[in-house]
Amino acid sequence: MATDYDAPRKNEEDVSEDSLEALKNRRNDQQSGNVDEDEVAAAESFELPGADLSHEELTVKVLPKQQDEFTCASCFLVRKRTQIAKIDGDLIYCTDCVRG
Repeated sequence: MATDYDAPRKNEEDVSEDSLEALKNRRNDQQSGNVDEDEVAAAESFELPGADLSHEELTVKVLPKQQDEFTCASCFLVRKRTQIAKIDGDLIYCTDCVRG
């Protein structure tokens, strides 16, 4: 009998793994580690170190609108009067809202 020495050789272990049942079992074993986990529940339970701010108290000093400021009728931000782009009756619009 002629032997092809260039052909890749298979040992008995490789031959037995080539069976269809063995391949199916191997695929099922690899997928058994997958766990369906609710992403929302996982995100809620995850806490960054140093992220607990429950004992912190924020103090912000709120100033009233100044004479050189206006409230934009579109974005409702308080802006300096140098940013007025359009006045329509009582409504004042800033440059960002008129351009966009």
